[in-house]
Amino acid sequence: MKTNLTVKKWSQRDARRCILIPTDLDHKYSRGVLGVVTGSRQYPGAAVLSTRAAGATGVGALRFIAPNESFEWQPLRIVEQLVAHRSPEVLFTNGKVSAWLLGPGIGEKNPGGWANRLRHRDLRKAVAQNLPTVLDAGALYLTGSIKAPTLITPHCAELARLLTNRGTSVTSSAIEGDPKKWVQAAASQLGVSVLLKGSITYLADASQLIALPAATPWLATAGSGDVLAGIIGALVATNAQAIANEEVSILEVGASGALIHALAAEHASNGAPISALQITESIQQILRKILVK
Repeated sequence: MKTNLTVKKWSQRDARRCILIPTDLDHKYSRGVLGVVTGSRQYPGAAVLSTRAAGATGVGALRFIAPNESFEWQPLRIVEQLVAHRSPEVLFTNGKVSAWLLGPGIGEKNPGGWANRLRHRDLRKAVAQNLPTVLDAGALYLTGSIKAPTLITPHCAELARLLTNRGTSVTSSAIEGDPKKWVQAAASQLGVSVLLKGSITYLADASQLIALPAATPWLATAGSGDVLAGIIGALVATNAQAIANEEVSILEVGASGALIHALAAEHASNGAPISALQITESIQQILRKILVK
């Protein structure tokens, strides 16, 4: 396992390369379409936060896969209704997408009731398309099942569980004690790009190790990971062709999304407590700041 890569500090100048500015020839489909499978009966807010964050980051269109289009079960339909209420621009129809965001707000595969099994069926359908994909939370078990570039976004406990399930026994505290080592080990063992969330976020793939500046401690709040996933998902969708052409890596796109997330949190906080929703409201201003520098 490679664990000795040189750390690159990710900057606003680096992030600017992953923020695509549309031309007068672009339309909503040419700017990238993000397919989203997030939220559940237990965690409907994750669907709202991830879609709002993706929309604020800039993407041609969002396709939200409702928790079963043909099954009119009210507890699941509520997720769709909440998303539509807070982000009326979101599409709820089937169609082509450029990239997928999977897992925020979805419970683990097992155990799970009927509603949870339906959501995991949606995840498997998305994975089968083999498009650039961001895996978070309840979709992390799908790591390694996608041929296309994949970025996983676990926190330390999730990464410890994933690695242990794949044959490398490690504790969450061990990962917290040496995140640079374990993010590289995970990328090597799992064969994907890894974003390890923490006060300092580290990312690694087979050839790169990236560190983000330390984030404000106020970012440690419920739902902030859903916002992060939405930001990164939008950037992956808009950069899908560049990723396919190897002009930029999904790791670099993930690092750019993480930097936008941290800067938006700092702006929203200004030294005081924040909610995840408040972070989404600062994304546009941070993007403007990065683009004009």
